[in-house]
Amino acid sequence: MGNGASHDMSKTIYLDVKGKPQKIVFSSHCSSRDIQELLQSAAGTGRWRTVTLQDGTGALVSISSTMPVNTQSNPYKVIIQERGEDDVIQSIMAQVAEQFNKAFKVTELKEEVSRRLTAVEKRVEVEGLKAVEIEKCKLELTNIKDQILAAKNAYGMDVKKLNLKRDVPKYPKYTLSQETIDYLKKPTFDIWHWESNEMLSLLEHMYHELGLVQEFNMNPIVLKRWLLCVQENYRNNPFHNFRHCFCVSQMMYGMINLCNLQSKMAPLDIVILLTACICHDLDHPGYNNTYQINARTDLAVRYNDISPLENHHCAVAFQVMTQPECNIFSNVDADLFKRIRQGMIMLILATDMARHSEIVDSFKTKVENGFNFSNEDHLNSLKMVLIKCCDISNEVRPMAISEPWVDCLLEEYFMQSDREKSEGLPVAPFMDRDKVTKPTAQIGFIKFVLIPMFEAVAKLFSEIDVVMVNPLRDAQEHYEEMKLKDDQDQPAETSRNQTKKEQLSVKEK
Repeated sequence: MGNGASHDMSKTIYLDVKGKPQKIVFSSHCSSRDIQELLQSAAGTGRWRTVTLQDGTGALVSISSTMPVNTQSNPYKVIIQERGEDDVIQSIMAQVAEQFNKAFKVTELKEEVSRRLTAVEKRVEVEGLKAVEIEKCKLELTNIKDQILAAKNAYGMDVKKLNLKRDVPKYPKYTLSQETIDYLKKPTFDIWHWESNEMLSLLEHMYHELGLVQEFNMNPIVLKRWLLCVQENYRNNPFHNFRHCFCVSQMMYGMINLCNLQSKMAPLDIVILLTACICHDLDHPGYNNTYQINARTDLAVRYNDISPLENHHCAVAFQVMTQPECNIFSNVDADLFKRIRQGMIMLILATDMARHSEIVDSFKTKVENGFNFSNEDHLNSLKMVLIKCCDISNEVRPMAISEPWVDCLLEEYFMQSDREKSEGLPVAPFMDRDKVTKPTAQIGFIKFVLIPMFEAVAKLFSEIDVVMVNPLRDAQEHYEEMKLKDDQDQPAETSRNQTKKEQLSVKEK
């Protein structure tokens, strides 16, 4: 009985392949394609040739699991048909088209999943769903995941690349005390006492408190996710890291409040200022533009030696926003997004210190000739100076907060100069561990760069003079005293070169 069952489940077909006897055995469940491949194998031909069968009368035999069995003495004749080059090309194109269609279908599914997830998130955040409704949302999300798995099975594609990273960031929602909320608005804010998750929550608070979430219809969950993604795209450099990003953004937030900028600027200007600060050093490699250009790095080649780092920071910022789940401006119209993008690019490119004199001198001229807040050119000039002030504002803070930043900056400088020496590249004196000291690094920078720029802003906003310019003068005095002490402790011939060093020690990004 067992042998009979086995015989019913398979068939044996005898063949004549160019006068040579062959046979194939296949299950009754085999497809025509499977049997065709068996015939091609038995005939010793490749997949690009078609194989047909003829019986003893010359009639063609249908190749399928239901084809009639034959005997060894009456085999089917195998006919191998040559395929032309055009046929092969058409076959390949057909397969490519098939794979494209699969990919397109998965892309459509991804977009549909993205839309549905956004809708669910919006309902949870805005409507404050009840527990039973949230359970329904969870069920809906589970169904969506099942669809993605079904897509993998149906289209034979690896859908790991379609990971949407839609989960809400895990950093907790901190309840900020009124003391912290008030302190966050001050230039004296101590940025060293906060962990990464806390800094994320503080940045999130800024967007809510300034009314930007409501003004630009931001999805609060997308805001969280965007901040988390930004954080992940800052490298762990000694200086140009996420804490520096937070430091610059907090100073901008402080200046917005100190100078009451919301009464003089539109919400569009405010959101550009804050968002540009957050993105201004994204994916900074820890080596400045001078190194990029001298070493002929990919960034320098890509951007033709023109602000390679700043151009890269802009590119990364908007690459993040190309992901719908990380685009805080997804609900604004195309024209408004274009203006936001143009404004952010303008400000981030302005942080290149190679453009310092050009930008500050232009702003000074506008202030001296009568600054006009309704003039777009004047307003753009102010915004560029403001982000520059915030980017290099460490010395505005109390000495206990600012001085550790100098150590971080020198560590990053020395890391670069050591590499430049090993690669035979030029080394800037203010970055050479054998030539620079902490006071010589700071005195010239504060005196020739920081104070003149902040004094120019103070002519427009008198509040700046006491809160920011005076601390800068105190910082200059502190480092001059430190230098005097160092000079007393070192040989006289070394100290003769210090004045020249001060004038050379202008930091670069």
